Amino acid sequence: MIIDIPDTTISQVAKQLVKVREEGGAVALGRVLTLVIAARNGVAEAAIDAANDASREHPMRVIVLTAGEGEARLDAQIRVGGDAGASEVVVLRAYGDAASNAESLVTGLLLPDAPVVAWWPDDAPADAADSPLGRIAQRRITDAATSHDVRDRLSLLGRTHAPGDTDLAWTRLTHWREQLAAVLDQPPYESVTAADVRGAAASPSTALLAAWLQMALKVPVTWSYEDPEEWEEGIKSVRLTRASGDILLERPSPSVAVLTQPGQPDHELHLPRRTLRECLAEELRRLDADLLYGRVITEGWSRLGPPEQRA
Repeated sequence: MIIDIPDTTISQVAKQLVKVREEGGAVALGRVLTLVIAARNGVAEAAIDAANDASREHPMRVIVLTAGEGEARLDAQIRVGGDAGASEVVVLRAYGDAASNAESLVTGLLLPDAPVVAWWPDDAPADAADSPLGRIAQRRITDAATSHDVRDRLSLLGRTHAPGDTDLAWTRLTHWREQLAAVLDQPPYESVTAADVRGAAASPSTALLAAWLQMALKVPVTWSYEDPEEWEEGIKSVRLTRASGDILLERPSPSVAVLTQPGQPDHELHLPRRTLRECLAEELRRLDADLLYGRVITEGWSRLGPPEQRA
């Protein structure tokens, strides 16, 4: 069910939410958090779809805030039932001066005594923790992959990092880190002496993986960008050098990776690029600070050397 409320106020939207719950049977008691999404109109629907999918694992209230130019006005839309997954979605479209105070727009719609997560799917503020929405949130999610200059964005994330900050470029690395850790847990138990990471030019995950490896293994790590093929996004390959030979984890196609180890047959692994819904759901599983990401973005990234450029 979708209810449009044009030219309204936050108090009227809150009253309508209560009315919807009373008349339609929508229940807010099972909501475990409030997810606040600040997005442009062009990406808001994709973010809502991802939140709706993630809500089946994390029932929540979703507040979507978009800003536009024009005469001061607030339009709202409430989505419940099949149009909102296991969540209830409130879309706020603020225009002109009505969009000047994002914090006041969402405060009256937050679930009482429930954690708040702020998510910027595209253009994140320079300092997420010190932004109007970031100050009321326990967790703050950004995505460096949407930036025009990946290296500048990662440097900015490192300088402004605060406990509770995270980035989807880091979340996309979970399966890569799991596979590499699993390989090193198997014999022969030799030390890694060097590592090399390659990926697409627009992939901040490539840099973050290289920074994590350098910090975790305490070895020299080179990383490079390659000209992508039509399908290629994200990380292309990781090579770990040991005395008995190199371990190579390479993704030759969009969803399959090949693991090559000395003296063993090649193994094909299912390693597709993670969807937005998967990344969001993972971040919502924990509402405490991601300490490892904090170390990688503040310490590991700053110590990583410049990338190589490969044709």
